[in-house]
Amino acid sequence: MKQTCSAPQPPNLGGLKIGFLQQHNTADRVNNIERLCDGIRDLAKRGAELIVLQELHNSLYFCQVEDVNNFDLAEPIPGPSTDIYGRLAKECGVVLVTSLFERRAPGLYHNTAVVFEKDGTIAGKYRKMHIPDDPGYYEKFYFTPGDLGFQPIQTSLGRLGVLVCWDQWYPEAARLMALAGAEMLIYPTAIGWDPADTPDEQQRQRMAWQTVMRGHAVANGLPVVAVNRVGEEDGVPFWGTSFVCGPQGEIYYEASTDEEESIIVDIDMKRSEQVRRWWPFLRDRRIENYEKITKRYID
Repeated sequence: MKQTCSAPQPPNLGGLKIGFLQQHNTADRVNNIERLCDGIRDLAKRGAELIVLQELHNSLYFCQVEDVNNFDLAEPIPGPSTDIYGRLAKECGVVLVTSLFERRAPGLYHNTAVVFEKDGTIAGKYRKMHIPDDPGYYEKFYFTPGDLGFQPIQTSLGRLGVLVCWDQWYPEAARLMALAGAEMLIYPTAIGWDPADTPDEQQRQRMAWQTVMRGHAVANGLPVVAVNRVGEEDGVPFWGTSFVCGPQGEIYYEASTDEEESIIVDIDMKRSEQVRRWWPFLRDRRIENYEKITKRYID
């Protein structure tokens, strides 16, 4: 796994040290978790204060098929995984963003991000709101849309606007997090190419994915952290490209498309204030004219 010491160095901005793990998962769930724990400990030793993991990081991305047996992967929150990651957050003294398959009740499941405080307690959770249903991404079979709204999670490092994967395409989600006081947008992700697509089409999709999130950074004057998985799972190659950008969409670090990486990026959290003074988008919003935004379509 590539580490900061051997990777191209992101700029030192004298602020919050954000670590992420871009990992290739296998069918061995125990090994996936062990490697994640080792990676978290390593990032903490190297100075990371906030650590972000990819979407559904404990297992393979099981949504490529519709199989009721995959519901056995789900667990309650609090539960076994929150015990593991809570203890680890406390051991390492970090704020940790995880992504779990939540069993809320019999027959009721969510794709849920759980954030741990430095003392190991659960700072908050977010249930994925936008649920895709595409070939190879049959998430509507598994996940009920979230019901917690777009509410930032308060931590000792700031208010984190945690969203999940398909949410990243929606400017409404990013805006509502920003309006609720988020100081950063975070997107645990699992996205890859359709092997049947041409190389040009694959690259267009990958760059559209990054571009839309950089646009959320610009439109809201906030840094963005997106952490994707990497490697091939059941014929689908996940495209990695985890990245961190600043409040003007400027790329601080972009990971590779095909390698595991363990990276720390230093972000100046005070920069958003200055950027919003230069570009006061929130000031100039015409909120009295936006009532139709809640329509499905305007005929």
